[in-house]
Amino acid sequence: MLKRYRGAWIGYLFLTPWLIGFFGLILGPMIYSLYLSFTDYSLLEAPKWIGLKNFETMFQDRNYIDSVKVTLTFVLWAVPLELIAALAVALLLNKGIRGIGIYRTMYYIPSLLGGSVAIALLWKNIFGVDGLINQVLAYFGIAGKGWVSHPDYALYTLIILSTWQFGSAMVIFLAGLKQIPSELYEAAEVDGANRFQKFWRITMPLLSPVLFFNLIMKIINSMQVFTSSYIVSEGTGGPINSTLFYTLYLYLKGFSHFEMGYASAMAWLLLIFLAILTGILFLTSKYWVYYEDGGRS
Repeated sequence: MLKRYRGAWIGYLFLTPWLIGFFGLILGPMIYSLYLSFTDYSLLEAPKWIGLKNFETMFQDRNYIDSVKVTLTFVLWAVPLELIAALAVALLLNKGIRGIGIYRTMYYIPSLLGGSVAIALLWKNIFGVDGLINQVLAYFGIAGKGWVSHPDYALYTLIILSTWQFGSAMVIFLAGLKQIPSELYEAAEVDGANRFQKFWRITMPLLSPVLFFNLIMKIINSMQVFTSSYIVSEGTGGPINSTLFYTLYLYLKGFSHFEMGYASAMAWLLLIFLAILTGILFLTSKYWVYYEDGGRS
């Protein structure tokens, strides 16, 4: 018995750094931000309890509603495009071509760099009025536009930037494709199945758990886009709120307007929305995600 407890204490000893980080840097600040969401707090004065007023004000705030529209539009476009690009490249790399490790690294690098300040600045210059895109269009006699300075196009340049970062999803899709038994494709060929039938009836069902995982992760990441919109719009969310993402507006309310209570309320509303959306996806997964063991494991 004594030996058993001694082994447990050694385990907790190794977990101590993680437990300190979890309670001190995650759980503690989360609980405090929940309290702040019910207060009027400007960083310079003590928090004042105002109940649900922050949440009520949010739905009368025109900028807040714009930030929700911009973020949802971004998610609806960026997530499907990124998943389609990732799956297409993974299918291509699964053909057993030579030097697959090099290609895999090449496609994965944008995922590491895409969210950085340097790439956002590069993107801003490429799509600027005098940028590379307009120079190429001018060569063909086409007058370009200010892609990041026009409210009709600014958001879509950020969607293209997000789609370019499909590498992480591609690597996960590729790992999933490697797990599909080749005997299934051989049996389908004997039965006369064409490429589309093999993809739709073998690849997609067996890859659906991986697709489900990538879908959830991409939705969560897309709802938290910040760096690219901050750099491209120079921290304003412009032009005309066209790149005012939810997280950017949350940052502006917290650190520019010093409305920490309002910003905390926004953060908690985002967390609740993502939790509900993830729960809905899990509930619907039984209709379109296939597990070989019936999802029992």
